[in-house]
Amino acid sequence: MRKPTHLLAFGFGSGLLPKAPGTYGTLVGIPLYLMMQPLPLLFYLLLVALGFVAGLWICQRAAEDLGVHDHSGIVWDEIVGYLAAMAFAPPGWIWIAIGFLLFRLFDIFKPWPIRWIDRGVKGGLGIMLDDLAAGLYSAGVISLLNLTGWIS
Repeated sequence: MRKPTHLLAFGFGSGLLPKAPGTYGTLVGIPLYLMMQPLPLLFYLLLVALGFVAGLWICQRAAEDLGVHDHSGIVWDEIVGYLAAMAFAPPGWIWIAIGFLLFRLFDIFKPWPIRWIDRGVKGGLGIMLDDLAAGLYSAGVISLLNLTGWIS
C-alpha cells in the first residue's frame, strides 16, 4: 500500500479485506457514485471512461508487482464497473442497491461474454474489461427496469 497504484488498485484498502474483496471494492464505488451522480451524463461517462483507461495501467502494474494476473484484492475494476452500471440509473437509494446487487451478480456469475473475457483477455485490459461488461449488463437491466416502471 506504499505505492499510489496499489492504493488505487486495492480500492483504498477495501480489497485487502479477507472475505469478498470484490464486494467491498464495489461498496467503495457507492460514495464515488454519489459524488458523480449530479454531473451531466456526458461528464459522468467521461469520468467513467477515464477511470477505465487509468485502470488499464493501475491494474496491470499491481498485477505485475504481485506476480498474479488478477489478484482478488485488485478491486479498481469493480469500482469502475459499478460506476458504469449506475450511468443511467435514476436517483435514489433503491437504484443504488439494485445497481449494487445486479453488478455483483453479473460479476460473480459471469454470463457470456463476461466469462470468456475473464478467461481469455490478459493483462490490465482483461482485469478491467470483464467488470466493464458486467457494469454494462447491469446498466441495461437498470434501464429496462426504469423504462418499464417496475421500480418506482
